[in-house]
Amino acid sequence: MNSGTTITAGIDGSRASLDAADWAAREAGRRRLPLRLLHAGTRHRVLARVPDVDVPAGCTRSTLDRAAIQLSYAHPALKIVAGDTETPAVPALLAAAADSEILVVGSRGRTGHTAPAGFLAGSVALAVTAGATCPVVLVHAGERISTPGGTPPSAAPYRPVVLGLDLEHPADDLIGYAFDTAAVRSAPLIVVHAWTPPPLDDRAAAVPSPGGAHDPETGRRRALTGTLRPWRHKFPDTPVSERVVHGRPGDQLLTASTGAGLLIVGRRAAEGPGRAALAVIRQVTCPVVVVPHG
Repeated sequence: MNSGTTITAGIDGSRASLDAADWAAREAGRRRLPLRLLHAGTRHRVLARVPDVDVPAGCTRSTLDRAAIQLSYAHPALKIVAGDTETPAVPALLAAAADSEILVVGSRGRTGHTAPAGFLAGSVALAVTAGATCPVVLVHAGERISTPGGTPPSAAPYRPVVLGLDLEHPADDLIGYAFDTAAVRSAPLIVVHAWTPPPLDDRAAAVPSPGGAHDPETGRRRALTGTLRPWRHKFPDTPVSERVVHGRPGDQLLTASTGAGLLIVGRRAAEGPGRAALAVIRQVTCPVVVVPHG
């Protein structure tokens, strides 16, 4: 996984991408990193430091210009660099991911008042999620913080961060990202491991317990505790809840993410998102992060 020097947000003019840029700006402020706004697939190339965006007299500001200026007003201490490229969106965003700590993209919002909660990931978002070398955050339209009484978003308490963890592949990149993300927010971390109990006459599918217990669920709980123990020591101020639940991972993660501020799932670096990751990408109501790992 990358250890980049910037946070990149893809801009295409849609409401989802503009809300994704707003999310990215807040994340860049938390992590004290610059924000890069990238508009791909355009004919005219512009590269400017904000707020000094150079727009000739009589010309209409582009979507990229407007987004950069609005974010510079909302986050005056944040360094923002805005640029566009003629390269198509997917290769441009994948190239940008190479030197980004996080890549943030919008995902198509569901249309119609009768549609169920959640959002649909477009082809660009899915392709970037499957190929990026850094964590990719998918943000749907409407994902902006509103606080009562005029409290600034930066002063609002953070909702929990949820991590979906496969104990057969407990990658350090994934776990480390989740703990770090919860820590920069001073938010609680909920770690969910979902599994389907084997038939009563099939003991071969049970995960052996580090403590020697014969009950497979007890073994999984102990395995989860053991896997997280060094990370708890590394992040002692982060409250952590461990959940071992029965059922399909996608369904259980959707349930666990209700009321969460962020859902984190992993994918193997040489592969696209798995079944559980695709399920939550398509239905989750909060931003979701897909973290590549070895």
